[in-house]
Amino acid sequence: MFIEVMKKGKRKKYYIAHSFREGGKVRKMRFYLGENLSSEGLAEKRRFGEKVLDERIRAREVINDPFHTVLSAGELRELGKMEAEGDISVLHLSEDEWVRFTQLFTYNTNAIEGSVINVSEVAGILEKNKLPSGKPEYDVFETYGVAEAVDYIRGTGEHVSLELIKKLHRIVFKDSKSFAGRFRPKGVEVAVVDSAGKVVHRGAPSDSVVVLLSEIVRWYNENKDKYSPIVLAAVVHNQFENVHPFEDGNGRVGRLLLNNILLKHDMPPVNIEFENRGEYYRSLQEYENNMNLRPTIELIVNEYKALRKFLKKG
Repeated sequence: MFIEVMKKGKRKKYYIAHSFREGGKVRKMRFYLGENLSSEGLAEKRRFGEKVLDERIRAREVINDPFHTVLSAGELRELGKMEAEGDISVLHLSEDEWVRFTQLFTYNTNAIEGSVINVSEVAGILEKNKLPSGKPEYDVFETYGVAEAVDYIRGTGEHVSLELIKKLHRIVFKDSKSFAGRFRPKGVEVAVVDSAGKVVHRGAPSDSVVVLLSEIVRWYNENKDKYSPIVLAAVVHNQFENVHPFEDGNGRVGRLLLNNILLKHDMPPVNIEFENRGEYYRSLQEYENNMNLRPTIELIVNEYKALRKFLKKG
C-alpha cells in the first residue's frame, strides 16, 4: 500500500492506495484519508485506511471475482456433456404451463427461505386471492411478490444490471420489507448461519457491494455469447449469492436472476425444489470455496428433468 497525494492549488488530498492485477489489467483501490494533513495526522489516518483496504482485499479474495471464472475447453466439454444428459432443449411454455410453473416456483423459492405457506395455499392465493388463516402476513405478501417477479422477467428484455437486481427485490418485497429495492447501506453486514449457529457464509463488505455487482454485470456482458446459458446463469447466480447485496431476500432474487438469464437465451425456466435445498446449499459452498461449478450445473440439469415430468402430468 502507498500514499497518493492529489494537489489542487493550496489543497492536498491524501489517499491510501493499493494496486492489483485483475483480468489481465492493473486496477487500484483507494481510500480517502483527508485534506492538508500534518505528518502526525497522516500517520494516524494511514493506520485506519490500511485496515479498511485490508478488509476490502480480503473481501475480494472471499468473494470470488467473476473475472476468475474462465473455464477451460476441457471443463466446458464436461459441462456440455452434463447438460446433454439432461436432454434440455428450447421449451416455450404454454400459458397454462406458466401458471403451474409460477405456483411451483413461488412455493419452493419461498419455502427454501422459511415460508410456512404450503403449495396448495400458494395456488389458492394466486388463483382466487384466498388468504390462508393463521399464516404470517409477510409470507402472503411475498407469495404475491414472487409471482409478480416471475411475470416481470417473462416480459423484460434486460439480461443483467444493477437496476434489474434492485427492481426484482422491490417487486418481491415491496409490501413486506422496508428496505425493498435497496442495497445494504454502509455498515450493514450480513452472514448466513446454519442451525448450529455456525457462520457458513459472509456477504461482501457493504462498501464493496456495488463494485462487485458491477463486475458480475461486466463479466456477463463480456461472456454471454461465449458460454452456454446454463453456465452463464449458474455463474451469475452463485456470484450474486456470494456478494449477498441485500439485508435479506438474496436467495429469492438470485433464483429469479438465474431464471431471467435462462429465459433471455430461450431456455426454459428452472425450479429449485425445497426438498433439494441441502444439495442447493452444498453447490453454493462448493463454488464459493473451490470455484467448482459442476454441482450447480448438476443440480440445474436434475431440476430440469423434474420440471419436465411435472409439466407432463398436466
